[in-house]
Amino acid sequence: MKRSITVRLVAMFAAAALLTFSLIGASLYSVVHSELQRHQQEELHTIFQDMQYMIEHNGSAERWPRVQAKLDTLTPTDGSRRFWVLSDDSHFQYGRGLAEIDDLQRDRDGLGTMQLRKREYPLLTMTKTIDAFEQRPPVRLIVGIDSEPYFHTLRAFVIALISLSLAGVVLVMLFGYWIAQVGLRPLKQLSNEAQILSPKALSQRLQVARLPDELSNLATTFNGALDRIENAYTQLEGFNADVAHELRTPLANLIGATQVALSRERTAPEFQDVLQSNLEDLERVRSIINDMLFLARADQGTHATGLIVASIALQVSKTVEFFECILDDSHMTVCIAGDVNVEAPIETALFRRAMSNLLQNAIQHSSAEAQIIVTITQQNDVIQIAVSNPGEPIPESHLNRLFDRFYRVDAARHDQGQQHGYGLGLAIVRAVATMHGGSVFASCTDGMTTIGFSVRTAVQPLKS
Repeated sequence: MKRSITVRLVAMFAAAALLTFSLIGASLYSVVHSELQRHQQEELHTIFQDMQYMIEHNGSAERWPRVQAKLDTLTPTDGSRRFWVLSDDSHFQYGRGLAEIDDLQRDRDGLGTMQLRKREYPLLTMTKTIDAFEQRPPVRLIVGIDSEPYFHTLRAFVIALISLSLAGVVLVMLFGYWIAQVGLRPLKQLSNEAQILSPKALSQRLQVARLPDELSNLATTFNGALDRIENAYTQLEGFNADVAHELRTPLANLIGATQVALSRERTAPEFQDVLQSNLEDLERVRSIINDMLFLARADQGTHATGLIVASIALQVSKTVEFFECILDDSHMTVCIAGDVNVEAPIETALFRRAMSNLLQNAIQHSSAEAQIIVTITQQNDVIQIAVSNPGEPIPESHLNRLFDRFYRVDAARHDQGQQHGYGLGLAIVRAVATMHGGSVFASCTDGMTTIGFSVRTAVQPLKS
C-alpha cells in the first residue's frame, strides 16, 4: 500500500516527538522520584533522631510513661506516622498493631518498608537498636511514615507528564502536517507541470529557476532525460522516414518490373532478366535490413565479445586486399602509415567491416589515380585509424553528421553512377567504434577528407 509523503512526514514527526517526550519524561520521572524519596527519608531521619534522643535519656520505668505520652502525641489519628519500641522488659515497650505487619524489610542503614494490613501503601521505616541506660534494657525503636502522599504526588506527576506529552505529540503532528503541506508545495507545482507535458510539445521543459535546490537537481535531470527522449524521438522519426524511403525505391522497382513483365507475354530470357533485376533489388533490401538490425543491437549497448589482440596494420592490409580489383581499375593506391606495429584487442570481423566501409567511402569519393592514406596513431590508451582521401571539401556543418544514419552530403557528394551505399556505412563505423570503447572523427583540410575511428589499446602487463 502506497502512502503519501505527507503521511510519512507526519508519522516521522510524531515518532520523533514521542521518542523525545519519552526520553524527557523518563529523565524527569527519575529526578522527581529521587527527590521525593530523599525528602521522605530526611523527614523520617529527623523524626527518628528526636525519638532516639528522648529514649536514650530515659532509663527508669517511672519516666517511661512520659515517653509513651510523647509518642502518643506525635502519632496522628490517620496513621500516617507510627512508632514502635520493642523490648524484653514489658515496662519499656510501645506501639500496637505489630500483629498486622505483613512484611518488614530494612537495609543495613535501618531504612526499610513495612506493609500493614488494610493499607494500600507501605510505610517507610527506620529501625535501630538503642543501647541500655540505667534501668532500661536495650530497646529497638521503629519509626514509620506513610508513603501514600509520595505515591500520590508521583502518580499526579506521571499523569500530567503523559497528558502533556500526548498533547505535544498531537501538536507536533498538526504542525508537521502543515509544514509538510507547505514544504511539498513546490513538488506539487512540479507535478502539475509534468502532467501537462505531451508528445505534441516535446520541446517543453520544467521550470527550474523557481524550484528549491533539492528539486532543482531533480528537475534538471528530468529535463535532461526529456532532451534525450526528444533527440531519440526526432532521430527515430527521421530513421523511420529514411527506412521507408530506402525500402520504397527497391520495392517500387520490384513492383514496376514485375508489372511490366506481366503486361505481355515474355520469353524465358526476358523473364530471366527481370528476375535478375529483382534479385538485385531484393539483395539491397536484405542489406538494409541486416545493417539496421546490426545498428539496433549496437544501440542496445552490445559490446564486442570475440576480442583478440591483433596487429592493426595487418588487419588494415587484409581489408585493403578486398579492394585490390577496384583500386587497380581506378588506378588508386592505398598507403598505410604511422604506428604500424601497434596491437589492440579487437573483434577482427567487426574491425574489417568498419575498415571496409571507410575504404569504400574513400574510393567512392576520390578521383582516379588518387592515393588513399590510412594513418594508424596510438595516443595514450586508444589507437586511431584515419582514412584520408583527396576529394571535394565538406562543410564544417556536415562533418559532425556524417555518422548519422542515412545522412548524405548531397551538396558535396554526388552519386556518379558508381557503386554507392545507402547512408549506413559510416553509422556502422561508429557502432563498431563504440563496441570497442572508441569513437569516430572526421575532418576536411587542404583538399583531404579524413574519416576514422578509434579502439582501446591492449592492457599492458605490469612490470616486475
